[in-house]
Amino acid sequence: MSENPLAPPRLRFPTDASALTARIWPASATRTDDGELAVGGITASDLARQFGTPLYVVDERDVQARAVRVRTAFSDAFRRIGTRAHVYYAGKAFLTTQVAAWMAAADLRVDVCTGGELAVALAGGVDPGMLGFHGNDKSDAEIARAVEVGVGTIVLDSHEEVQRVARAAAEAGVVQRVRIRINSGVHASTHEYLATAREDQKFGIPLTEAEEAAAAVRAEPSLAFVGLHSHIGSQIFDESGFREAARRLMDVHAALVATGPVPELNLGGGWGIDYTEADSAFAPEDVAEALAAIVAEACAERGIPVPEIAVEPGRYIVGPAGITLYSIGTIKPVTLELDVPASDGAGPVLATEGDALPADEPTSHAATRTYVSVDGGMSDNARPALYGADYTARLARSSDAPAVLSRVVGKHCESGDVVVQDEYLPGDVHRGDLLAVAATGAYCWSLASNYNHVGRPPVVAVADGTARILVRGESIDDLLARDTGVVPATGPGR
Repeated sequence: MSENPLAPPRLRFPTDASALTARIWPASATRTDDGELAVGGITASDLARQFGTPLYVVDERDVQARAVRVRTAFSDAFRRIGTRAHVYYAGKAFLTTQVAAWMAAADLRVDVCTGGELAVALAGGVDPGMLGFHGNDKSDAEIARAVEVGVGTIVLDSHEEVQRVARAAAEAGVVQRVRIRINSGVHASTHEYLATAREDQKFGIPLTEAEEAAAAVRAEPSLAFVGLHSHIGSQIFDESGFREAARRLMDVHAALVATGPVPELNLGGGWGIDYTEADSAFAPEDVAEALAAIVAEACAERGIPVPEIAVEPGRYIVGPAGITLYSIGTIKPVTLELDVPASDGAGPVLATEGDALPADEPTSHAATRTYVSVDGGMSDNARPALYGADYTARLARSSDAPAVLSRVVGKHCESGDVVVQDEYLPGDVHRGDLLAVAATGAYCWSLASNYNHVGRPPVVAVADGTARILVRGESIDDLLARDTGVVPATGPGR
């Protein structure tokens, strides 16, 4: 067998379609002696029997270890330049009460951006003072609740929020710590919907208006100005964006230091993880060292004290620690006729009726893509449909059958319901097989929906050979419970 001409350039024909690449899969992921995938010491088949599929599986120890690794990397790097670093876990990536508790136990703070996330973090036992409250459109009720419970910092996303938060704090009789989110104008190398610092988008205050916003905050007796905040986007692999954002932020920070205290600087998060073999993620130690060097140099050049630093990773901590298990249903090979251009590097194209090729070129040849349907889809992982995100998939069982180019698709009534756009799976894949998709710990459960009235899957944590439910799955009864128009069945066949 050889590479399929329908495969994208990033995807290489595997020597072993059952192999698990360590940097993509949870730390405990392995294959047993009989070749079955196991995570946290539990086989995929045992997890499926106990909890059903689809199923989100989280490697508890991996999450905890990654949280500690990030905290240690930033603490060490910034200690060497004479300051402290605070790591906020970005709760939007994946937040349950247990995840919140894990972050608190690892001495991480937690970022939330809605009243719901705030409630979950508090229920998970996070000290309110260790919370940061984000959001570009906070309601009055959300602001009042954040002030009431004593949230450590509220991030101001617009000029009008200065007065709104000041009013809520004054009414509560407290002084609320706040940051100002700055739109640095850095164009991060990522999907348009993941970039959050481009000029034409909804987040933050322009760099040119930062001093005006800071002056407004300082004029409010019920507010305490902590510093600036910036976040350029998510799933970023090019470090130049982080460097440039930090430099721009330091310019404004220095100007503000000249007019009053600015104890902290929040550089956000957004560094990517490996979803496929083609990805090449940063190590947190490298990110920390690079940012520390930029901050130290910028402060020395400007003759100002080095501030305390905050960062906000989310995806890095939970993404690689999670997988999703599916049961495979329909298998549908689709054969396509391809025109083969004469060695111009353009690659094959789909043949269309009536096309004519020059006599010195081959007319066409066929290539097959196998569509592998699973019992979930865009309701449990919206990222491929939203961002064109790529993933890695493996059969839970081991197989030495020749690999075939496959597209893993969901059960929803959408052509865009794709789970894995392109993957080589063993050619003996069949109905009833279990399929594992790697690196689904971030932004999968968080973005899950009930599209087509499909219940959201349960979330289980695995560790040391045991599994426990973090979030129960939704049943048909759950889906109907909120529908107030349900009429009791009353007749034959009803």
